[in-house]
Amino acid sequence: MKNDEAGFTLIEALIVLSILFITSFIAVFTVKPQFDMTVTEEFISDLEADLFYAQAYAISHQREVTINILNTQFYYYIRDRSDLPLIVERNYSKNIQIQAGSLPLYFKFLPDGNVNKFGSLYISCHSKVYRLTVLLGKGRFYIVKQ
Repeated sequence: MKNDEAGFTLIEALIVLSILFITSFIAVFTVKPQFDMTVTEEFISDLEADLFYAQAYAISHQREVTINILNTQFYYYIRDRSDLPLIVERNYSKNIQIQAGSLPLYFKFLPDGNVNKFGSLYISCHSKVYRLTVLLGKGRFYIVKQ
């Protein structure tokens, strides 16, 4: 009769745990780039929606609406008047950089939906660069990947 004990040896348990550790380690590093891309796309989508909302708000309330981007604080806000609460305020990831181009980081939608300034500003995250362009007349704007 054999005197074997039922169970795993220490070496077998360590091998299984090391395999689990290696596979989870690989999974984390393959998901990280996807997460960064998702954060950037979410920011672009939110910014675009907020600008559309600011324009619609300006038209519906017949008032100037100010968009102010504070790139050093990773924050932007949309305001109607200084004595009223902010319409939109949003923090964004520190990995996202917004830089003024021909459009400053401060502009307004007028009561008719047009803008007071036009031009482009640049949004960069990791190796990707997006350009927000506000067109002259009718307040149209678009965001494209460079």
